[in-house]
Amino acid sequence: MIDGPKLDGKVMVTGGAGYIGSHAVLALLDAGYEVVVVDNLVTGFDWAVDPRATLVEANVADDATVRAAIRTHGVRAIMHFAGSVVVPESVSDPLKYYRNNTAASRALIESAVVEHVPHFIFSSTAATYGTPEKVPVAEGDPTVPINPYGMSKLMTEAMLRDVAAAHPMNYAALRYFNVAGADPQGRSGQSTVGATHLIKIAVEAATGKRSHVGVYGTDFSTPDGTGVRDYIHVTDLAAAHVAALEVLVAEPGKSHTLNAGYGKGFSVLDVLDAVDKVTNRTIERRFEGRRAGDPAMLISDNRAILERLDWTPRHADLDGIVRDALAWERALAEKGR
Repeated sequence: MIDGPKLDGKVMVTGGAGYIGSHAVLALLDAGYEVVVVDNLVTGFDWAVDPRATLVEANVADDATVRAAIRTHGVRAIMHFAGSVVVPESVSDPLKYYRNNTAASRALIESAVVEHVPHFIFSSTAATYGTPEKVPVAEGDPTVPINPYGMSKLMTEAMLRDVAAAHPMNYAALRYFNVAGADPQGRSGQSTVGATHLIKIAVEAATGKRSHVGVYGTDFSTPDGTGVRDYIHVTDLAAAHVAALEVLVAEPGKSHTLNAGYGKGFSVLDVLDAVDKVTNRTIERRFEGRRAGDPAMLISDNRAILERLDWTPRHADLDGIVRDALAWERALAEKGR
């Protein structure tokens, strides 16, 4: 990373009380940045926000509050994590996703333009690709989302591209693959109630919070018939956001759309086998039909992010990801959360 923060102001992190956002806050603070979190605490938790950061409880679409916070705190960059993230729910309730993701992002981008914030980092998703024509999938491959979640994020990418062409702002859109794990120091982790991410579900089952793990689809065109995903440790992902910010500040005329993944995939059964190995117990698996909107395989071509950012994955080990997720789950249980 660049030696010390070069930003002439603070970083606003929307959704900073949530899973990925809280880890980005930690990464920024650890790197020496000053941070303002904006979160409505609908799915996030105030206790998840590091006390070194300032918390503003608000919806990102609340223009007056967000703009006042930008001015008051001298915000010069925004990292935008706030939004809804459950793919099957986006199929059953698409308008929620176009409101919480697309419309709210539009309001936030406008606030950034009005308040002259020059740098914007967006939490995008591999769901923008839909069902890829080839795997691994690269940034220049077709983006044909097969669910409203992916479309809501792709629409925000388009807004950022157009706004950056019209205003003095550059941006980085990071297309996440499957985010998992927890801060290795135990400071944050996934605390969402009713989470749908596989590793979170599996460690909940391993600690007795769930009775079993559902395996949705065994007839995909994959080696073992279950879905294959590229899992990235949340701490590595947070570090990628800091690296992206440093590039935006150093090269104000350039924007970037980058895959955030490790470039390798594991099936659902691979993941459950890893959880069994780490916990030395066998989790009950219940095989069910496919969920709406799930592609068979999503693996990143991550060459661009490795080339453009000063970023090297440090936690690219499935067993390690599971161990960190399990440690956090046990810590939640001890605290009664």
